[in-house]
Amino acid sequence: MADISLGQIAALLAALGFLVLVYFSIKPLRKVSDVLDRLTESLRELTEHTLPAIDEAAQTVAEANLQVKKLDAITEAAARASEDISAMTTLVTSTVGAPFLAARRGAEKVRETFSSKKN
Repeated sequence: MADISLGQIAALLAALGFLVLVYFSIKPLRKVSDVLDRLTESLRELTEHTLPAIDEAAQTVAEANLQVKKLDAITEAAARASEDISAMTTLVTSTVGAPFLAARRGAEKVRETFSSKKN
């Protein structure tokens, strides 16, 4: 038989130690692999549920913007109507009020005339 040197024994022990390391590393590596697989599946499910919600939110925002534009048009129309009513009120007041104002001035002059004659 051949003589085994100290270096060969050290190499054999190192190889044996490496085999033990690999053997005990298999189970944790499988667990890590399972965790990564579950994480991948969870992310896939999360994406499947999140994307429709994001699409629905975008659609809701678009519809809200459309309603705001409609509301803006209604508000502008109401403002114009308010301005028109104000102008109409001013016109009616001046048209109807002018004869009453003239009659009042005339009545005051008649009163002054009669008051001055009494004195």
